Amino acid sequence: MHSRHFLARTLVLLTSLAALGGCSVKTMAVKTVANTLSDTGDVFSRDEDPELVRDAVPFALKLYESLLDSVPRHEPLLIATCSGFTQYGYGFVETDADIIGEARHEESKALRDRALKLYVRGKNYCLRAFDVRFRGASQALVTDPSALLAKAEKKDVPLLYWTAASWGAAISLGIDQPDLVIDLPTVRALAERALALDETWSKGAIHELMISLDSLPEALGGSTEQARKHFARAVELQGGNSASPYILLATGVAVPAQDKAEYEQLLQKALAVDPGKDPSNRLANLLSQRRARALLDQEDAHFAK
Repeated sequence: MHSRHFLARTLVLLTSLAALGGCSVKTMAVKTVANTLSDTGDVFSRDEDPELVRDAVPFALKLYESLLDSVPRHEPLLIATCSGFTQYGYGFVETDADIIGEARHEESKALRDRALKLYVRGKNYCLRAFDVRFRGASQALVTDPSALLAKAEKKDVPLLYWTAASWGAAISLGIDQPDLVIDLPTVRALAERALALDETWSKGAIHELMISLDSLPEALGGSTEQARKHFARAVELQGGNSASPYILLATGVAVPAQDKAEYEQLLQKALAVDPGKDPSNRLANLLSQRRARALLDQEDAHFAK
């Protein structure tokens, strides 16, 4: 289903909803719409027009938030909203900051600040979903995540992943903010539990997340060796049809090591990926390749002369 068809279907559903009377009937209808929107499949991810999706996603996110006002404990919609804010923040806002680069520092900083707010907003929806799934979970995740996460099952992997991804993305942009960085062990615990439950989920997405976590300094729990292992496994699961792992290793490992040759090699491999070979991941690849081109254009800013 194309994203413009998704929007048309959404408008039809909303029109039908507005025509209903009676509180209980309307609540049932809202839940029906929420169920439909929570399971959009690859409606956005296989689109070949990033700008169309850029324009459509804010509408969808505000729609999700409006529905959550009526069904605040709808776990699938909470996760979808968390996922939506996180992907929009990364795929468009933070990527725009990378493309602009430090030559336009103030614009780039404003975009990163906005992306950080989007990640935190997404994380908060995932924490609400956790509280629906496990009573008092959002507090337990901070105080004693291991006991809580031991209760998680394979069906909880999307919740674990998106909570870790949104929270981790916020930390990556707020690495100088102690109130964010203090939660890094919780992010790692979420990611590791998801990995243990289903390491193949979403074609290696959890391994990509682990590349980012293990690219951090050793003092923050990182390990270059482990980052490379997760990179290799992600590429294997994706059949080499995703640009993202190459970019993550280039920025997370090659830059800190000041290995310019590996940096260039990895980004060229990202650009060599054919987005058409995995239609369900087409949009992500197109956005990743925009980032890869910008990183190559601005490589001098990442390496000592």
